[in-house]
Amino acid sequence: MDHSAAPADPARAYPQHWEADVLLRDGGTARIRPITPDDADRLVEFYGQVSDQSKYFRFFAPYPRLSDRDVRRFTHHDYVNRVGLAVVVRDRFIATVRYDRIDATGRPADAESGAVEAEVAFLVQDAHQGRGVASALLEHIAAVARERGIRRFAAEVLPENRKMIKVFTDAGYTQQRSYADGVVHLELDLEPTDASLAVMRAREHRAEARSVQRLLAPRSVAVVGASRNPAAVGRTLLRDLRASGFPGAVYAVNSAAPPGTELDGMPVHRSVLDLPAPVDLAVLAVPAAAVPRTVADCGAHGVQGLVVVTAGYAETGPDGREQQRELVRQARAAGMRVIGPNAFGLINTAADAPLNASLSPLLPRAGGFGVFSQSGAIGAALLESAHHRAIGISSFASVGNRADVSGNDLLQYWEEDPATDVVLLYLESFGNPRKFTRIARRIAATKPVVVVKGGRHTGSVPPGHAVPSTASALRDATVDTLFQQAGVVRVDTITELYDTGELLAYQPLPPGDRIAIIGNSDSLGLLTHDACLSAGLRPRTPVDLTTAATGDHFRIALATALDDPAVDAVVTVAIPPIGTPAFPGSTLFGSTGGDPELTADAPAIAEALAEATDRARAVGKPLLLAHLALTDLPARLRRLDPAGAVLPGTVPAYSAPERAVRALALAVRYAAWRRATVAAESSARVPELDGIDEAAARARVLAALSTRTAAAARTQSGARIALDDDAAAGLLADYGIHVVRSLPAPDEHTATRAAATLGYPVALKATAGHLRHRPDLGSVRLDLTGEAELRRAHRELDALLGGAAQAQLVVQPMAPRGVDTVVSATVDPAVGAILSFGIAGAPAELLGDLAHRLLPATDRDAAELVREVRAAPLLFGWRGADPVDTPALEELLLRVSRLVDDLPEVASVELEPVVVAPHGLAVLAARVRVAPLPARSDLGPRSMSKL
Repeated sequence: MDHSAAPADPARAYPQHWEADVLLRDGGTARIRPITPDDADRLVEFYGQVSDQSKYFRFFAPYPRLSDRDVRRFTHHDYVNRVGLAVVVRDRFIATVRYDRIDATGRPADAESGAVEAEVAFLVQDAHQGRGVASALLEHIAAVARERGIRRFAAEVLPENRKMIKVFTDAGYTQQRSYADGVVHLELDLEPTDASLAVMRAREHRAEARSVQRLLAPRSVAVVGASRNPAAVGRTLLRDLRASGFPGAVYAVNSAAPPGTELDGMPVHRSVLDLPAPVDLAVLAVPAAAVPRTVADCGAHGVQGLVVVTAGYAETGPDGREQQRELVRQARAAGMRVIGPNAFGLINTAADAPLNASLSPLLPRAGGFGVFSQSGAIGAALLESAHHRAIGISSFASVGNRADVSGNDLLQYWEEDPATDVVLLYLESFGNPRKFTRIARRIAATKPVVVVKGGRHTGSVPPGHAVPSTASALRDATVDTLFQQAGVVRVDTITELYDTGELLAYQPLPPGDRIAIIGNSDSLGLLTHDACLSAGLRPRTPVDLTTAATGDHFRIALATALDDPAVDAVVTVAIPPIGTPAFPGSTLFGSTGGDPELTADAPAIAEALAEATDRARAVGKPLLLAHLALTDLPARLRRLDPAGAVLPGTVPAYSAPERAVRALALAVRYAAWRRATVAAESSARVPELDGIDEAAARARVLAALSTRTAAAARTQSGARIALDDDAAAGLLADYGIHVVRSLPAPDEHTATRAAATLGYPVALKATAGHLRHRPDLGSVRLDLTGEAELRRAHRELDALLGGAAQAQLVVQPMAPRGVDTVVSATVDPAVGAILSFGIAGAPAELLGDLAHRLLPATDRDAAELVREVRAAPLLFGWRGADPVDTPALEELLLRVSRLVDDLPEVASVELEPVVVAPHGLAVLAARVRVAPLPARSDLGPRSMSKL
């Protein structure tokens, strides 16, 4: 739409950033945008399709048509005091909302008058009522109003208009309700509340889950681009779709097909518009140049979703990226969601609605794994591996360039899907990391989420993926923090993805980390024991049954271990029993000659394990197998349903002890996270802290952001303003964090005066950026007890460091002896604020030994941060040293968390070193940076990903 005639006043120019694509309750898409004078005809057409009753509810009187004056009033806005938004589908209005700023008497007002209230009214076409349209509009008009300084909405509703009253009362805003003169009067405070955010996210969850359900369970499918060439992609898609047993109508479409053409007995239609019945899902395998026309035809025919297999989009460069954006814009405007482009496709194995709308030649076995891949090649490999492992899949999506439907959408669906027990993801990029963390944490509380993240070390993003620059720049340590706090199980390889997924799906979660190892090979047991120790588990001494062990020996040993209250999991290790043809070395100098008796099997061991797994499930302990040379044993251990999919209770079998232990260690950590999450819900809290003056701190930040330097920085994206030492110390003091005072020492005389002011003993140290925290360069002199020592130290550093002015020497009182630590909080635009802790010096800088938590941090988070770093023993009396004051350290972490969480303009806080002594601590240096208030997309109204 052309908005070139926008008003000269920027505040009243067309606000394009208010435009948003939204998902409605039924999973359909729509666009919300400001109403403009060009919309007059659309408004009249829209009003003509509204029932008389709905018009009466809106105007409190019969109002059959809009006058010219009405049309002008409802299409001309200043976007400050009078705003109108419309919900648009296929370029037609289906709903509108409008607010008018009013004063205390209810009369029209403007922003300059200081009025902060507005009257709001909605109108939704009857055919679209019940789709959540008004609820979505309320979220967006409320966000617009807050941006324009409006803090409260007033609405008058007839009592019979129960649907509209429910929209207001269910929104979660703080509200007041009264009744007078036959009208319900409602007032809503527009400040987001915990309740309004919860309502918004619950609606988002339902809408996104429903949109995926519509894609996975269509009533009819059209394959567009079905060719007469049996090897062509379109023809293959059509053939495999029909072979999957899809129960609905299937249509073949090819614009070049001569009249009367048939494919495998099916008539071929020239256009989607020629199809004799509605179509829910269209699979597009046409050249990229033909996609726009095909999408337009699909939209006109009422198609609900698209799987675009066609390549040649963002992965090819800027022109392709723009074509991809246009594809998604076109589809969303017509109410359709898009898988792709460059997609491998969709699969659903539900017995009543099997669907293979993918490039896979076979429909996988049905089972409990939901699988998502951002790569077609990896998606194909995942399906192949699942086939060979006899793993059953509930549904599968490989979305290619991920232009619209993403992993977040599939997570929303799998959370509610009773057929999905474990979620497996291959990710290469994040479109919305905050949202992923929120959804994954909710799901992981009941269903394991296992992830492989590509580009771990390079941080690269595939060229076809459109992601915000903030999300593409995520550090791997940040990704680890996201996964850890969300309870996501991160693995490194595709093999580990299924290794871990099978254990989590088939066996109980381990109640702890105490591992029993039982088997018929002492050497294999020792390797397993070593692997457990390396993985942070607590293994018992392996029980060696010897290579002569029988099934009864295994049966007795397994029962004993499983019944032992000091055992949390059992790893069985096995090699072929001695003397059997499969015993290692039996075919060293020759083959078995195809003798069916010479198999790599151990039926007696398999029988013992099968009996033990029932006991393991009964006592809630996992049982798994690590074997060598028993290649046929895993198949014998599988418990299969009639369709051939593996069932819970199957003993996962691994061909190497390291694989088994790796999967077990990840399951142990995931189970611990689940237990901790349950405990945290009842015990963890963000404690109240004394000595905090939020108002004073906020004033300091605003003052820093109003300086000329800050104004210049606003013109640079991502710019941050560093506070000087005094301002930083003052801000921290407002939150009860006291930085040990230091004074400049540019020369000997000034240094001695500073020491006299501060009191001996003192330290003399360099604070220049290249020397800060570098005592290895000789930039610090400690325990200076008098003027002579101080002068001598000053001369030494002046000579060593190239001058006192360049080194920026300062004098500081000596702090009590203790452990040097580092505490920091940094705002990552993609994920929010992250609190970090480590032991200062080599552990943090050289080894990266830092622990992280997302804010706001609870008391439990602070305690875990202190204990999570590998160098934590230094804090707790290592080698006979006195333990330090960890409660004081935990309180400091909570104060930093509170500061950054309260003041979103604070971009980073760095405290280093923080010397933690046996009693108390001392913050010796601090740096604080501020920045203009960042946009928080997760707190705004629901909207689909930006293009």
